[in-house]
Amino acid sequence: MRAGAFLDRDGTINVDTHHVSRVEDVHLIAGAAAAIAALNAAGVPVVIVTNQGGIARGYFTEDDYARVRDRVLQLLAAEGARVDAVYHCPHYPSVTGPCDCRKPGLRNYERGAAALGLDLAQSLFVGDRITDVLPAAAVGGTGVLVPSAHTAAEDVARAGREHLVAPTLGDAVRGFLSGRRDPGGIHPMAPTRRHP
Repeated sequence: MRAGAFLDRDGTINVDTHHVSRVEDVHLIAGAAAAIAALNAAGVPVVIVTNQGGIARGYFTEDDYARVRDRVLQLLAAEGARVDAVYHCPHYPSVTGPCDCRKPGLRNYERGAAALGLDLAQSLFVGDRITDVLPAAAVGGTGVLVPSAHTAAEDVARAGREHLVAPTLGDAVRGFLSGRRDPGGIHPMAPTRRHP
């Protein structure tokens, strides 16, 4: 069993334009492809896990989602980065009822771990919302919040107390690959301030 990296998509890899549903709205966050390429080079499988409740709410279709997914992967590949698996949750609780695949539910993480032979307890969990890092606590992994423009202040404060906070995905990856808990700008953040 080996470590993997479970990454959120919108707001972590690509710019979150709120319900990203059009190919023309897909833009990678600076440095995201390089961070994923570093994981590739280190032999760490990369899995995208994303909530896409806009499908259940009728904002876009599964086909729209698939086109955006493919565009994200194409842009990453153009910069030398590879993703090993992608899982999404199309549900929204008030529309479809509860499910076990909507983050912080573990179903999609377990699917990725089973498919790729990964140990969740050794793995990295990164995203811009607290629901992206809470699974790390449930399985004993390493959770790192990378704040974006859409990150709630309370998420940042909670992550600072309970997980780790990094300014960029690249910092989160460098810290994880170094095998230490506090490298490269990764550190518990005081709940009264945001990371610059």
